[in-house]
Amino acid sequence: MSQSLIFDMDGTLFQTEKILETSLEDAFDRLRSLNEWDRATPIEKYREIMGVPLPKVWEALLPNHSDEVRKETDAYFLEVLIKNIRFGKGALYPNVKEIFTHLKENNCSIYIASNGLKEYLNAIVSHYNLDNWVTETFSIQQIESLNKSDLVRSIIVKYGITNAAVVGDRLSDINAAKDNGLVAIGCNFDFAQSDELTQADIVINDLIELKTLLLQ
Repeated sequence: MSQSLIFDMDGTLFQTEKILETSLEDAFDRLRSLNEWDRATPIEKYREIMGVPLPKVWEALLPNHSDEVRKETDAYFLEVLIKNIRFGKGALYPNVKEIFTHLKENNCSIYIASNGLKEYLNAIVSHYNLDNWVTETFSIQQIESLNKSDLVRSIIVKYGITNAAVVGDRLSDINAAKDNGLVAIGCNFDFAQSDELTQADIVINDLIELKTLLLQ
């Protein structure tokens, strides 16, 4: 049984899909108003790369734009995302609070390690009161390399973790587990890709499955 669980946020705990399209559309509407964009919003492209740090998102979505435009778009997008979270337009995945309660009752420590920015993560944690279960939430902003494996390693070092699993939907989560000698649990949710999930040790279709996987 793993004593510590390190969860990804987007596409694992939080249904980013519910606020992604409208928030991205708002960000690109702003670019259109500034004559910086004249095409359809690249929503499918974003879905493909979901899970990478936001600076890399804008490099991919705005490859021909200046760093200044990318930074301004990033700031505006973050603002819209947080507004939509606080307005209750997002949602946790089914059974998040149930499995968190079950894990805590069985003396498991819960952490969040995300490629999201601190302000964004804090908005989700606050809106859904996740601090009731989560020991600490870590943002990729805390790691100079922007590498999730390094972020997970920082959690292991800080808390002296020796037995744990990383739960996430993308390859960065799976690699973060394997690079640190942890169990990789892949979530077959909205943004998951089958070729990435094949590299996980275990694949689940619902977080409630963690009950039987980890607490036998």
